[in-house]
Amino acid sequence: MRELVFLLEEESAAAMLEGLLPRLIPADVVPRYITFEGKQDLESQLVRRLRGYRNPNARFVVMLDQDSQPDCKVIKRRLDRLCSQTGRSGVLIRIACRELEAFYLADLQAVEQGLGLSGIAAQQNTRRFRDPERLTSAKEELRALTNYRYQPVEGSRAIGPCLDPDNGRSRSFRNLVLGIRRLVET
Repeated sequence: MRELVFLLEEESAAAMLEGLLPRLIPADVVPRYITFEGKQDLESQLVRRLRGYRNPNARFVVMLDQDSQPDCKVIKRRLDRLCSQTGRSGVLIRIACRELEAFYLADLQAVEQGLGLSGIAAQQNTRRFRDPERLTSAKEELRALTNYRYQPVEGSRAIGPCLDPDNGRSRSFRNLVLGIRRLVET
């Protein structure tokens, strides 16, 4: 059985992926989600979880937020070192620049559709939302934009199925989608 196993910093990422993945992966690939209690928990358990996974046909994606750390390349190198200790090759590491919610701010049509709101998508071409990865707190920005209807897990579950996988406004979202597509092709 082919599996695509996601090791995720938080439950909201799994909720988003559950809606997005059916449009990205073939039916014969089974997605699995392993969520952690934040970045430190993920990093402390990563080696053990990867070593202990028994399916030889599994491919892995490690995904977490950059948050306030200045350089996502530092995070990626640290995770890459941990993954190399497991003997598993080809682990895809993706960092959401700054927060997962930047993916949503890059696709306001999906936010509008998923949360059943109106008038939000029209703001997509304003300076603030053309490059949402520049925002220091995408989560707070999204909450304010939606009059606090957005809540991380429920909102991610509602917005995920509406996200356009070909949307390029968020570089980290585009890289996540391209990486997933490459993993399932091999």
